[in-house]
Amino acid sequence: MDMFNIHLPIAGIDFNILILITIGFCVGTLGGFFGVGGAWIVTPALNIFGFNMPFAIGTDLAHIFGKSIIATKKHSKMGNVDWRLGLFSIIGSIIGIEAGKRFVLMLEASGNVGPVVRWVYMIFLFGLGIYMIYDYVGVMKIQKEQQKSGDISKAPVEAVSPMAMKLRHIKLPPIISLPASGIVHISFWVVFFIFLITGFLSGFMGVGGGFILLPALIYLVGCPTTVAVGTSLLSVCFMSGYGCFSYSMSGRTELVAAMIMLIGAAIGAQIGVLATKYIRGYGIRLLFAIMIILAGISVTFKQAEGIFKLDMFNTMAAYFVMGSAGSMTLFIFVKLLIGMKQDKD
Repeated sequence: MDMFNIHLPIAGIDFNILILITIGFCVGTLGGFFGVGGAWIVTPALNIFGFNMPFAIGTDLAHIFGKSIIATKKHSKMGNVDWRLGLFSIIGSIIGIEAGKRFVLMLEASGNVGPVVRWVYMIFLFGLGIYMIYDYVGVMKIQKEQQKSGDISKAPVEAVSPMAMKLRHIKLPPIISLPASGIVHISFWVVFFIFLITGFLSGFMGVGGGFILLPALIYLVGCPTTVAVGTSLLSVCFMSGYGCFSYSMSGRTELVAAMIMLIGAAIGAQIGVLATKYIRGYGIRLLFAIMIILAGISVTFKQAEGIFKLDMFNTMAAYFVMGSAGSMTLFIFVKLLIGMKQDKD
């Protein structure tokens, strides 16, 4: 496999080009389907396979930026993007990204950046995944009871979360409307602080913000799942674009690796976006929850390697993160093929 290794001049390491393309393709598919940049897979994967954490973050942001442009354009054609909400994201997210990046560089100087970022990853990945599965199980239970009683009219409808309903009652001006998301009125400051927090996490964790922003748009803003997916990608474009620029100015972006990953991501993104036509609403939420829990397990293996000083944990983490991403990519691709076949029939 050494014949596929290339030298990455900025990071100063040799890396397998096939691994980069594979990561790009899998994350392109998952990103187009879930409306996320996929950094919760890419940043840990690059770190596990040999990238220093700050380089993994900066390189991933560059890759996310290019891939998200492709996926957002596709989702826009399908009517899944709330452009007004996405444009509001610029204000809060840029402030948050800069603060997050400065915190990472401070941790890098102290030598603690890798373990700290991985702990934060684990908390958010497991926390969000468990909550979303809990929400899915609760909704399915209600729908099953409705079907047993003969009332199936409400079964397929996505309900607005109680938290989103409470936040919509905050009357702090200015009050804005988001017609594409079906929101008559919501305080601008609610939207601002959501993007401020996701922006900070983007800069700190090397994520486009999507794996935090998608649940936030669903459970805090109250967007329909498919609109949350497309709008999340639009916001990811802004956040990852600025994050890429900021990390590049600090010399922490390996552009060669990012461009290679984009080769696979450009193809994968098309597949992921098309699959949202056949898997919608709560189905997307369930698969998203499963995926981020699997990603959390891979980060746990990597953290265990640092604690117990055993190389086998690093190997387990590498295989697990790629196996999970590959398996979910295959599942989405198969569901897409089945859906397209049913359309023809």
